[in-house]
Amino acid sequence: MNAPLRIAMWSGPRNISTAMMRAWENRGDCAVSDEPLYAHYLAATGADHPAREEVIAAGESDWRKATADLLGPAPGGAPIWYQKHMCHHLLPQMDRDWIDALFNILLIRDPAEVVASYLRARGTVSAEEIGLPQQSELYARLSASEAGPPPIVDAGEFLKDPEGHLRALCDLLGIEFTPRMLSWPAGPRDSDGVWAPHWYAAVWKSTGFEAPRPRRTELDASARAVVAECSELYASLRERRLRPD
Repeated sequence: MNAPLRIAMWSGPRNISTAMMRAWENRGDCAVSDEPLYAHYLAATGADHPAREEVIAAGESDWRKATADLLGPAPGGAPIWYQKHMCHHLLPQMDRDWIDALFNILLIRDPAEVVASYLRARGTVSAEEIGLPQQSELYARLSASEAGPPPIVDAGEFLKDPEGHLRALCDLLGIEFTPRMLSWPAGPRDSDGVWAPHWYAAVWKSTGFEAPRPRRTELDASARAVVAECSELYASLRERRLRPD
């Protein structure tokens, strides 16, 4: 792959995606981009998200221009470029061919935990909003490509062994692991999206990955239906998850 090494981490919301972005940015040789397709998603769908107009104004609302930028030079000329993506930002009308030029990784999480967390911030939820159908579609597409199946990182498993997973990913990418990926200074970053004040409070307080802990997920009938819709997709992807030695 031509320099820079472009890493696309495809996640759903309410995952460890922002903490993962912190880990890569803290390497020192890696630029990061925070949800570069978010402005297009909001403009195209009309979704009512916090700071909606700010996000559209600050980002690129034309997906063709946004994806062309993602294939261009890395910010600051960095040799590694980590792109944090939300799978639900991949709308049906968007071409997918540009994705083949990236090193793609899927970041998944138990849908019951995602739905419970999502509903603490939003009033309703659907399978498409948490991204598992899109992740499943993306996995199938990439598996049929020349690059073959992308690595899958399960958030729950990752938090049991962040170093092992990050070492394994670095090996797959052909780059050196650095312990700098395991901790970072607390606080906001210039690289955070303009929506960060509405979503990143926990990450701003963090200095590393938190150990996993049991969570109670009390859901109503409609939320349980979304979990049921996503559970088989999640189980199928999880079976193929990265397993560090």
